[in-house]
Amino acid sequence: MSDPAQSLRKIDFSVPKELLDSPYGSELQLAVQLALQAGANMIEYCDSKGTEAEASHDLGINTKSQPADFCTKIDVENELVVMTAIQKQFPTHKIIGEETVGTGVIPPLTADPTWIIDPIDGTTNFAAGLPLTCVSIGFCVGQKPVMGVAYAPMTNELYLAVQGHGAYRNGVKLSQRSHVPLSRAVVCFEFGYAQDSDKIDAMLAGVRRILVHGCRTTRQIGSGVLDLCYVATGRLDVVYAGVAGEGWKPWDYCAGMLFAQETGCCVETLDPASAGKEFDIYSKSILCAGSTKLAKELRQVVSGAKV
Repeated sequence: MSDPAQSLRKIDFSVPKELLDSPYGSELQLAVQLALQAGANMIEYCDSKGTEAEASHDLGINTKSQPADFCTKIDVENELVVMTAIQKQFPTHKIIGEETVGTGVIPPLTADPTWIIDPIDGTTNFAAGLPLTCVSIGFCVGQKPVMGVAYAPMTNELYLAVQGHGAYRNGVKLSQRSHVPLSRAVVCFEFGYAQDSDKIDAMLAGVRRILVHGCRTTRQIGSGVLDLCYVATGRLDVVYAGVAGEGWKPWDYCAGMLFAQETGCCVETLDPASAGKEFDIYSKSILCAGSTKLAKELRQVVSGAKV
């Protein structure tokens, strides 16, 4: 009998012709190569959790601004590999990487071609040996994301998207999402690193209002990029973060929002004034839903407005 895990590893990760023939085919090819390389670098560390091999796989954890916000040496290694290859092939392009920026000020996004990298999204999951983690590589032109790649090595899923050319998972084009009401929705929320009691109260109050209103279930994945991938595929119906200003960073949004948008999902902020407006990857909150109707309903419930 064949080993299902071995079959899973044999997935064809070639780039679909529609994306290859897009204006960003060369950037996409490089991003796929680098995402797979960085993902392979993660597998032996994640697989070693709970085994004798774990002791020999030192993650080199380095705390950033607080204990909950940290990086591993694999984050740093992956970012260096990705940045070095991009600089070699596209020397005029700019790069914004999570570990390069660190806890400093994130450089503004200009009109220049710019890569935005998260070498490991879901670092806490990765360090704990949880499989919900990925490499994310996005590319922007004219201050807008136009290409995205995310590779989740532990589930062996490769997500690709190019603006106007669709989104794919493991070579299969994703279909358009249909509307699901909040009462039947799988709702994902992310709390981030907020520790102030008022912010915590605000985040918990939002979840409480959702539970009182009613939904199918709630989840917290721990990887913003995978959250967006899962909304795009229908595994989740809606995800939100940033109720108390604890939202994500550009590298959490850049690639993932393209997967969602290319499958007809609504990507906005929690601010009611953002409804129908173009999403800014420097926003402090996000609301991504399978439909604009669900986005509106979720926003109203979380804020306490009448539905």
